[in-house]
Amino acid sequence: MKPLQASSGDLNADRRADFAEMLLASGEPAQAAELLLGALELAPRWAAGWFRLGEMQEAAGLLDQAARAWTTALKLEPADRLGAALKLQLIGEAPAAAAPPSAFVETLFDHYADSFEESLVGKLGYGLPDFLRLAIRKARPGRFRLALDLGCGTGLMGERLRPLADRLEGYDISVGMLRKAKAKGIYDQLARADLQHFSRTGDRADLVVAADVFIYVGALERIVGAIARMLADGGIFAFSLESLAGGGDFALRPSRRYAHSEAYARRVLSANGLAVLSLESTVIRHDRSDPVVGLAIVAGFPATREKSPETT
Repeated sequence: MKPLQASSGDLNADRRADFAEMLLASGEPAQAAELLLGALELAPRWAAGWFRLGEMQEAAGLLDQAARAWTTALKLEPADRLGAALKLQLIGEAPAAAAPPSAFVETLFDHYADSFEESLVGKLGYGLPDFLRLAIRKARPGRFRLALDLGCGTGLMGERLRPLADRLEGYDISVGMLRKAKAKGIYDQLARADLQHFSRTGDRADLVVAADVFIYVGALERIVGAIARMLADGGIFAFSLESLAGGGDFALRPSRRYAHSEAYARRVLSANGLAVLSLESTVIRHDRSDPVVGLAIVAGFPATREKSPETT
């Protein structure tokens, strides 16, 4: 994928953009936006500049102008690696979508691959892998013949799964994350995969894990259906969600992550023949010092699927 254009390609425009960032940092978003708009007159096809202009205008409370800036960014860069469509949804200028742009998710994690673990574990208090590992052990104490780590990232969850699995496979949309995971030497196989379109053939898995992954998926029907088809009888599916309070199935948050309701998760699992084995509330991470509360869920097929009742 072609890298994002961090520079406008015009020296004078870049200088104005730098001054605009200084104004924004000093608490003057309206003035920053005005200066950046001048820079974009010199470089009108700079998609990243239009996206940043929208953020400055949003900070200044100029939502109509922000919507126009993000719409322009989206026209210039339809793959939407910066997530302009999500911004438009959040301010009510675009209909709610069932999933984020795949290019946005890929770009986000490629960008953070080098600093991901330091930020997530060191600064945001990320303890979900240990919490989910304990939930898995309670649900099934034995070893797993084949475990799949979906959205494996740099391998934080994989490090907890490796001692439990004879074979461990990791899948992620980000090449940068996969490179970090490979360096750890804990996976038997790593492959790039977009979970919005994920499928897998071959041996069925005894364990499928998606730790802090569905926040970048949105609607869960397709992916849970795919997981159910690749899960062996007696196998389990462990995953987490950010909790959605109030009504609705799932919703896009200002963080541009999705939150899901417990009722929705239970309904999607049930529709695919999966029963909840355990469900616990936990703090997944912190965001600007505020705890992000979520659910750690372990599900599996009921015993009736594993073998039919004996006849007499």
